[in-house]
Amino acid sequence: MKLLVRNIPRNINGQQLESLFKPYGAIQSCSIVIDKQTGISKGFGFIEMPKPGDAKAAMKNLNGKEIDGRKLRVKKAQPKTN
Repeated sequence: MKLLVRNIPRNINGQQLESLFKPYGAIQSCSIVIDKQTGISKGFGFIEMPKPGDAKAAMKNLNGKEIDGRKLRVKKAQPKTN
Protein backbone atom coordinates (compact mmCIF):
# COMPACT_ATOMS: atom_id res chain seq x y z
CA MET A 1 0.00 0.00 0.00
CA LYS A 2 1.34 3.42 -0.95
CA LEU A 3 1.04 6.20 1.61
CA LEU A 4 1.23 9.95 1.06
CA VAL A 5 3.08 11.76 3.85
CA ARG A 6 2.55 15.54 4.02
CA ASN A 7 3.91 18.31 6.23
CA ILE A 8 7.37 16.71 6.48
CA PRO A 9 9.94 19.12 7.97
CA ARG A 10 12.26 20.26 5.18
CA ASN A 11 15.38 19.08 7.04
CA ILE A 12 14.22 15.42 7.11
CA ASN A 13 15.83 13.10 4.55
CA GLY A 14 14.53 9.83 3.09
CA GLN A 15 16.44 7.68 5.58
CA GLN A 16 14.98 9.56 8.55
CA LEU A 17 11.47 9.32 7.11
CA GLU A 18 11.91 5.60 6.51
CA SER A 19 13.07 5.10 10.11
CA LEU A 20 9.76 6.56 11.36
CA PHE A 21 7.79 3.91 9.44
CA LYS A 22 10.12 0.93 9.96
CA PRO A 23 8.71 -0.06 13.40
CA TYR A 24 5.36 -0.79 11.71
CA GLY A 25 6.67 -3.20 9.07
CA ALA A 26 8.71 -3.68 5.92
CA ILE A 27 9.29 -0.68 3.65
CA GLN A 28 9.19 -1.32 -0.09
CA SER A 29 10.13 2.23 -1.09
CA CYS A 30 10.52 5.68 0.42
CA SER A 31 10.87 8.99 -1.39
CA ILE A 32 10.68 12.66 -0.54
CA VAL A 33 9.67 14.99 -3.36
CA ILE A 34 12.44 17.50 -4.12
CA ASP A 35 12.01 20.83 -5.92
CA LYS A 36 14.02 20.58 -9.15
CA GLN A 37 15.07 24.24 -9.14
CA THR A 38 16.13 24.64 -5.51
CA GLY A 39 17.04 21.06 -4.59
CA ILE A 40 15.05 21.49 -1.36
CA SER A 41 12.31 19.17 -0.09
CA LYS A 42 8.77 20.19 -1.02
CA GLY A 43 7.58 18.88 2.38
CA PHE A 44 5.86 15.71 1.20
CA GLY A 45 6.76 12.23 0.10
CA PHE A 46 5.65 8.64 -0.35
CA ILE A 47 6.15 5.42 1.60
CA GLU A 48 5.24 2.07 0.10
CA MET A 49 4.65 -0.89 2.41
CA PRO A 50 3.95 -4.38 1.00
CA LYS A 51 1.49 -5.42 3.75
CA PRO A 52 -1.72 -3.34 3.93
CA GLY A 53 -2.11 -4.11 7.65
CA ASP A 54 1.33 -2.66 8.38
CA ALA A 55 0.57 0.43 6.30
CA LYS A 56 -2.73 0.98 8.13
CA ALA A 57 -0.97 0.66 11.50
CA ALA A 58 1.67 3.19 10.42
CA MET A 59 -1.02 5.54 9.12
CA LYS A 60 -2.98 5.31 12.38
CA ASN A 61 0.05 5.87 14.61
CA LEU A 62 1.97 8.47 12.60
CA ASN A 63 -0.86 10.69 11.34
CA GLY A 64 -0.69 13.77 13.57
CA LYS A 65 2.71 12.86 15.05
CA GLU A 66 4.76 16.00 15.67
CA ILE A 67 8.25 16.12 14.17
CA ASP A 68 10.30 19.32 14.57
CA GLY A 69 7.15 21.31 15.36
CA ARG A 70 5.18 20.03 12.37
CA LYS A 71 2.37 17.47 12.51
CA LEU A 72 2.71 14.77 9.87
CA ARG A 73 -0.36 14.02 7.76
CA VAL A 74 -0.39 10.43 6.56
CA LYS A 75 -3.04 8.94 4.28
CA LYS A 76 -3.43 6.39 1.51
CA ALA A 77 -2.00 7.74 -1.75
CA GLN A 78 -4.43 8.09 -4.63
CA PRO A 79 -3.42 6.84 -8.10
CA LYS A 80 -2.09 9.54 -10.45
CA THR A 81 -4.68 10.87 -12.88
CA ASN A 82 -3.92 12.72 -16.11
